[in-house]
Amino acid sequence: MDALLAPVRQFLHCETPDEWIRIARDPANLPTLLIDHANCENKAALTAHSLVRRYCLPKGKRHLLPKLDFYRELDALPEKAQILGKRTMGEEAKTVFDELERNELLVKMVRLIQEELHHFEQVLELMAARGIHYGAVNASRYARSLLQHVRTYEPAAIVDKMIIGAYIEARSCERFAKLAPHLDEELSRFYTSLLRSEARHYQDYLALAEQYAGEDISERVAFFGALEADLILTPDEQFRFHSGPPVRSDSGCTQ
Repeated sequence: MDALLAPVRQFLHCETPDEWIRIARDPANLPTLLIDHANCENKAALTAHSLVRRYCLPKGKRHLLPKLDFYRELDALPEKAQILGKRTMGEEAKTVFDELERNELLVKMVRLIQEELHHFEQVLELMAARGIHYGAVNASRYARSLLQHVRTYEPAAIVDKMIIGAYIEARSCERFAKLAPHLDEELSRFYTSLLRSEARHYQDYLALAEQYAGEDISERVAFFGALEADLILTPDEQFRFHSGPPVRSDSGCTQ
């Protein structure tokens, strides 16, 4: 695992603060941690799906893509033709999907969607077994604050979105690894099992950012890295999976 985590830690500009770990490991905060984790997995799938809709097809063709629920029905990752449902569509759709099969963004995002939805369902199962109700918790400042800095013209916009996606996935991977030793055996095993896919997701996003930019993106990567680190290190009003250290350091955390 050290070899897997080394590039993730090198990519991030800071480690998760010990104070966040202290709050996250408190059993009183487990419901909030798991609910927000489930939300993060679902949002990751939705984000990938929105990128496919926005960047893989012209506006008039976007309705041809499968709905998000389609990916939940897959037992395993099949051939791309099956993922796209070509065999059930008319000739116009088949022509579109012939073109999409060569789209690297689509290939990577389809795999990410399926994996994130699977993780989402796994978290829900863990919650149900522990009697934790999947209620509503408001989102943290984390992703919203990063997305505020996305440039408004292309291809700069998609490059920024991909870089942000890389940081979100890398931070998730780092937190899974750092938190796992402090949780019960079942949760520790589960979080450790997620490391490999999260590490690959960050690499996929970063590779796509470089591809769409067609030039060196190190300055932009460093820009978002500094923003991301600031969000992780500065006090946060609420405890969430991607929050900074909560303002309140006692066991009661803002919901």
